[in-house]
Amino acid sequence: MVIMLLLSAVLFGGVFGMKWFGSKKMNEFLNAMPAPAVTVSSAIAEEMSWESRLESVGSLVAVNGADLTAEVDGVVTNIYFESGDTVKRGDLLLSMASASEQGELKRLQAQAELTDLNRKRSEQLYERKTISKSEYDTAVAETNVALAAVQAQKGRLEQKSVKAPFDGQLGIRRVNVGQYLGVGVAIATLQKLDPINVDFSMPERYLSILAPGLKVSVTVDAYGDKNYEGQVLAIEPKVNPQTRNVDVRARLSNPDGLLKPGLFATVVVSLPNSDEVTVIPRSAVNYTSYGDSVFVIQKNPDAPPPPDEPNPMMGPYTDLEVIQRFVTLGDARGDYIVVSKGLAVGDELASSGLLKLRNKQPVIVDNSNALAPELDPHPPEG
Repeated sequence: MVIMLLLSAVLFGGVFGMKWFGSKKMNEFLNAMPAPAVTVSSAIAEEMSWESRLESVGSLVAVNGADLTAEVDGVVTNIYFESGDTVKRGDLLLSMASASEQGELKRLQAQAELTDLNRKRSEQLYERKTISKSEYDTAVAETNVALAAVQAQKGRLEQKSVKAPFDGQLGIRRVNVGQYLGVGVAIATLQKLDPINVDFSMPERYLSILAPGLKVSVTVDAYGDKNYEGQVLAIEPKVNPQTRNVDVRARLSNPDGLLKPGLFATVVVSLPNSDEVTVIPRSAVNYTSYGDSVFVIQKNPDAPPPPDEPNPMMGPYTDLEVIQRFVTLGDARGDYIVVSKGLAVGDELASSGLLKLRNKQPVIVDNSNALAPELDPHPPEG
């Protein structure tokens, strides 16, 4: 029994020992085997001169805009416009029943003519010293009162019609012939579209550099990346005490009328000075929750010499590797982003295949199919 136990221990001990020894050697081999190289495209950290600018969001506002309403009640008799028409200042848009007002106007005009005749007779009599000065003054005053009544009635008669207060484009017609129109009921909206204003806010710390005349570029979601150019028109003379922001208004040219009041707008204010910055393609940044980093390409000082014959198992030979480096990012424009800390001008870094990379990873650089980044894919028109 003792001999059998000893033999079993020797047998199983040898099996487990061989297994342990084989696993150890296999791990040593795998650890010593270099990692296969990853093919990446590369980019160079460049120094560029960027125009200083401020960004904000705002809303488009018409230079002149109003919801047209009637000043008095009445029944609509005629409508002289259609939805979407372009009108000029003073164009007649709508009229209401005014027979009684016109009759009253004729009565007052007749009365004014009579009082004027009486004034002329009184003037002749006064010249002949037949009547007193007070009687003549009374006749003159009655004439003036009658003429004022005529003017007042003409004003009331004009209130029975609605005219365009300024040039612009009408919206949807909201009244019909025969409808009883009350005071304050909207007839249609009238908006002047060219030019058009954009209102936005800026933090108070920019008050020293904001000034009327600065160039602005505006984009709206409705028309993609099309830029509309304009200038800062005015800056609010007080700061909002709740938000500590200052309101700014800029004016844009809108000859095609595409921009509409109320649209959400992204506003870029161009400043007169420029800054020298270090930039890299945005595709070269590895964004993670613990920080932003890049993979800098450099020579591997421990790389073995090139083999005499290529090894199919190891792939192409390379003496390059990547080093992960954390960076501090800044403003982004187009396909580029500013690196304010962590890189130097001229550093070469991987710009594609970042998900396959790790620190000390061997790489092969292939830029044959790489697309050149653009500073501004959609430059301002003109």
